[in-house]
Amino acid sequence: MKKFDLELIIGLLMLCGIGVLVYISVQLGQIDLGGRWGYTLYAYFTTAGGLQKGAVIELAGVEIGRVEAVDLENYQAKVALKIRHDVVLPTDTRVAIKTTGLIGERYIEITPGTGNGRLQPGDQIRETESPVDINEVISQFIFGNVEGGTSKGDKQEDRTNPWDLGLE
Repeated sequence: MKKFDLELIIGLLMLCGIGVLVYISVQLGQIDLGGRWGYTLYAYFTTAGGLQKGAVIELAGVEIGRVEAVDLENYQAKVALKIRHDVVLPTDTRVAIKTTGLIGERYIEITPGTGNGRLQPGDQIRETESPVDINEVISQFIFGNVEGGTSKGDKQEDRTNPWDLGLE
């Protein structure tokens, strides 16, 4: 009988330990098991390069949600945004995909508008700003395709001296 009691106690302790590990995992992973955490809004971008499911959504530098999904719809990136219930956004809210640092992780930055109406669950945010592709900017700079720069076929003799500061 004693061996059976000891095995039962150890089994119950193991189950409690596993339960605690599952609870901690759900809390740290910020997993929304019941859909009660927040409401979903949608935004369409011409490109969502590098934006991943679970990316942070910030308002004034404070995390207010997470990216729920990134899908393709009508040749545009459709991003589902899970926003906390206590955050109410005006209808003219602006959404932009930003990068932490030069080549860091992508996140969503929300800039609330000043309109009177409020976004409801399932609504679409109309004003969006796609991310800047740093590789494209660098290649444009290197190959001279930056606005106001030297384009292919232009010669330096046609322009004034770029080193002339006009100090004469």
